[in-house]
Amino acid sequence: MTTSHYIAGRWVEGQGSDCISVNDPALGQPFAELMAASVAQVDQAVTAARGALPAWKNTSASERAAYLRGFAEQLGQRREALITLQMRNNGKPRHEAEIDLDDAIATFGYYAELAEQLPSKNRDVPLAAPGFSARTRLEPVGVVGLIVPWNFPLVTSAWKLAPALAAGCTVVLKPSEVTPLIEQAYGQIADALELPAGVLNIVNGKAETGAALSNHNGLDKLSFTGSNSVGSQVMRSASAQCRPVTLELGGKSAIVVFDDCDVGQAVEWIVAGITWNAGQMCSATSRLLVQDGIADALLPRLQVALENLRVGNPLTEEVDMGPLTSQAQWLKVAGYFATAREEGLQCLAGGKALDRDGWFVSPTLYADVPKDSRLWTEEIFGPVLCARRFATEEQAIAEANDSRFGLVATVCSADLERAERVADALEVGHVWINSVQAVFVETSWGGTKGSGIGRELGPWGLSAYQSVKHVTRCLG
Repeated sequence: MTTSHYIAGRWVEGQGSDCISVNDPALGQPFAELMAASVAQVDQAVTAARGALPAWKNTSASERAAYLRGFAEQLGQRREALITLQMRNNGKPRHEAEIDLDDAIATFGYYAELAEQLPSKNRDVPLAAPGFSARTRLEPVGVVGLIVPWNFPLVTSAWKLAPALAAGCTVVLKPSEVTPLIEQAYGQIADALELPAGVLNIVNGKAETGAALSNHNGLDKLSFTGSNSVGSQVMRSASAQCRPVTLELGGKSAIVVFDDCDVGQAVEWIVAGITWNAGQMCSATSRLLVQDGIADALLPRLQVALENLRVGNPLTEEVDMGPLTSQAQWLKVAGYFATAREEGLQCLAGGKALDRDGWFVSPTLYADVPKDSRLWTEEIFGPVLCARRFATEEQAIAEANDSRFGLVATVCSADLERAERVADALEVGHVWINSVQAVFVETSWGGTKGSGIGRELGPWGLSAYQSVKHVTRCLG
């Protein structure tokens, strides 16, 4: 697999110095490799996007919507191949891989509809002052760089690519070097739809490729999803160019369980929030705040539920949770297990890597974790849940908000008035009440504090790729 870069409507071989090894995490073995794009090829991709911009931004909204619907249809036609690749390269169970694909399809369909509803480019603005007229235009922001992570490939790229194309932007997409294959489907679909050359460009690579893209002075905007450490570098690059940036970064989210909850339902919501995608989610609700009155009943049930999860290879077994996606992440999570032992944390379930081929760890629960523990404060990005007890609603809100992150939270309570009140008090971008983490394309996605800048999905995702221009004319 050498022709892994899609530039100016053509597939080309990588000319960079890095060889990317693509692994099956359930086996801990590579199954493909490709050469990274060179810095010069990144420049070619940006140049191609710049050249395609004038014609693409002047296409009608209905034309762009037709292309977006084409992406949705073509993704559906590739369904089984993409699901299998998501399972093989990410280690996702089949039901998760299916939801990922459905999410990507829904995203392109939604932004096709939104594109068709775009107002005319000119809208009159009433003025209080006489003698002047004014109008406003929504214009594409221009050439955008999209850098996406390895935990939800295909999905995160759809969240960025669909609204960018709907707005009339041209793009350069850089997938993660851990999961570089599945986004190639977008290039194949662009070919099948005869998308104008240069509107979509895809370059694969490691840090050098990402830096070349984020530092490129030919971009008008950069949208990045990933870790806070890399996000800060991306932000520095954007500041040097005075360039707008959207950042979707980390989280250390809380799930708050009040004592009027049904224990069985609460356990279901808690398990889903920490073991979906093996806990490799910025939105993982990895801090469990459980009220005193229910804690003694809930924690043993939760321990049993985690111990009974089926962990294995999704391609050969029916599983509830697959492996961690990379060896680096496996080593990181194993390091937190060692830290927990050093800190003397009470481990009710798991707390170890599994003795088998591949990068597997056990679903883990620690009880009565101190607030100054590294496991309570740091993003682990694995199926590691830390629990603390609380007495009052005010205490729960204070402890949930006591974090440098602010992405999501979940509230579990039979008292819906209280649940809504707590949801309003939490300093995050998205709150679920009595639910698993259902994400809908119509709603917004993004956080507060150290969890990022800006919003994706919904109309906010489209506006992130639009620029507002006002024209004022003297009538005298």
